[in-house]
Amino acid sequence: MYRLLIADDEGIMLESLREIVSQHYQGSIEVETAKSGRTAVELAESFHPDIVFMDIQMPGINGLEAIRAIRAFNSSALFYILSAYDKFDYAKSAIALGVEKYLMKPISRKTVIETIDEAIVKVDGIREKHSDQLKMQEKLETVIPLVENGFVTNMLLSADSQDEEYYKQLLDISEPYAYAIVVQFGTSEENGRLQCTVSGRLKAQECYSQVRAVIKSFSPRAVIGPIMSDRITMIIPHPDEIFEYDERIRSIERMRGLLSRLQEQFGLKFRAGIGRITRFQDLRMSYQEASAAIQDSRSRIAHTDDLVTHGRYEDNYPIELERDLLASIRSGDSDGMSLKAGQFFDWIEEKDPDDLNSMRLKALELVLRAESDAFYAGAVDYAYNYRKDYLQQVNALASADEVRVWFLDHMSTITSGIRDRIEEQSESTVTKAIKYIQENFTKEISLDDVSREVNVSPYYFSKLFKEEVGKNFIEYITELRIDEAKKLLRDERLAIREAGALSGYPDQNYFSRIFKKQTGMTPRQFRDAGKENS
Repeated sequence: MYRLLIADDEGIMLESLREIVSQHYQGSIEVETAKSGRTAVELAESFHPDIVFMDIQMPGINGLEAIRAIRAFNSSALFYILSAYDKFDYAKSAIALGVEKYLMKPISRKTVIETIDEAIVKVDGIREKHSDQLKMQEKLETVIPLVENGFVTNMLLSADSQDEEYYKQLLDISEPYAYAIVVQFGTSEENGRLQCTVSGRLKAQECYSQVRAVIKSFSPRAVIGPIMSDRITMIIPHPDEIFEYDERIRSIERMRGLLSRLQEQFGLKFRAGIGRITRFQDLRMSYQEASAAIQDSRSRIAHTDDLVTHGRYEDNYPIELERDLLASIRSGDSDGMSLKAGQFFDWIEEKDPDDLNSMRLKALELVLRAESDAFYAGAVDYAYNYRKDYLQQVNALASADEVRVWFLDHMSTITSGIRDRIEEQSESTVTKAIKYIQENFTKEISLDDVSREVNVSPYYFSKLFKEEVGKNFIEYITELRIDEAKKLLRDERLAIREAGALSGYPDQNYFSRIFKKQTGMTPRQFRDAGKENS
C-alpha cells in the first residue's frame, strides 16, 4: 500500500486525480486530499504520505511553504509540483526543495499514471534501503555487545594487547585515554559489603541486555564488558589524560543516578568503583584501582582519587617511559625496547650520576619484571635458582656504563626471546589454519570456523593471517576454490554446476560471478577456451 497526498485548491482537480488513481491502481494507493497548504501540512503529520502532489498557488500557506514545512518532519516523502504557472522562480525554488518534477497543468491521465509509476519505484527503493538499514542495525545490536565484551576482556584481563587497535576501529574509538568503572551487584549488604546469591547472579545474567541499555542511556560512549561473577566492568574513552576535579564530581553524580536507576529497575543492590584515566595499554591499572575502590564501605560510589589505594611516584619519575619500555618488551619489539631502555637509563644517569647502588637496583628490578612478562608469554620456563648469579653480577658492576651494558644486554635477550615465541606461535597458528583450510575449502567454512579450529579470536586471527600470508582469508580461500574449479572444468564429464559445487560454490549463479571476477571469463568460456587450446 502506498499513500498519496494531493493538495490543490481546485475541487475539480482533486476529484479528477482521485478518480484516475482509484481506477488505475484499484485500491493499492490510499489517497488524501487538501484544499489549502495549511490543511496539507496538518494532514501530512498524521497521514505520513509517500508521494505528494502539491499545487503552488493556494490560499494562505502556498505550496512551496507547505513542502518546506512537511520536509521538516517527513524527509522521505517524494514531492511533485502542480502548477499552471511556468515561472522560473517557482521552478528554481522547487529544485532547491528537492522536488522530483514540476508538472504543468492541465495534466493528462497518461502523465499522472507515468508520474505515479515512477514515484512508486522510488518509494520501493526508499523502503528497501530503510529495511536494509534496519536489518543492519539489528545485526549491529547483536554483534556490538560481543565486540565490546571481547574488548573489555582483552584490555583488562589479557596480557596480550595486540588486538587493541582492531577493537578500537570496530568500536569507533578515537580517544587516546580511558578509565575503568567496575559495577558490583548483590542481593544483600553485610558489614558494608555486598553479598550476591546464585539467584541474584542468574537474574543479572537474564537481564544483561536491559542492564546494558540502562548503562548506555547514562553513558553512550561506555564499552561494556560481560558479567563476571557479581560484577560488570566498563571502559569509558576519554580525550584527556587528566580528570579535573569538577569532571570527577560529575562522573560520580552520573554514576549515582545510574545505580539508582539500576536498583529501581532490577531490584538488586549496586555499588561502583571508578579508576584513574590511563592510556589504553595501561587500563588494567585503572581496572585494579576501580576494583579496590569498590571495597570502600563508606560510599556506594568511590573514585580512586578519593581513597588511599596505593603510593604515588615522585613528581619527575618517567612512569610513562617505563610503561612504554615494558610494553615494547611484551610485544617483542627489539628496536622499540632499545630506544626506550636507552632513554630510561639516560634519565637514571641524569637523576643522580653518583648513586651507583640505585642504578644497580633499578636495572635489576626492571630485568626481573621483564623476565616475569617473558614467563607469562611462554618465552622462558621458571626455575628456582636460575637467577642465583644476578646479585653477584650487579654488585660487581663498577660504573654507570657497565650497569647500562648489563641492563641492555639482559633486556635485549628477553625481548628477542619473546619475539621468537610470538613468531613461532604465529607461524604455528597460521600453518595449522592453512592445513585446515586446504582440507576443507570445498565445504562451507568461515573465518569463525577456522579461528575456532586454531583457538584464537576471529579479530586476532584475521590480522595474523593477513600479516603471515599476505592476503586476507576470503582472498586466500577464493584462490583455492577457483584453482580447483579450473581443474574440474577441464573434465568435460562434469557439468559446470557440478564443477562449481565440488570446488565450494553450490550456487551456480554465484559461482559464475566469482569465477568471472577472478579470471575475466565465465566458467563456460573457460571450458570452451580449453577445448580450442587442446
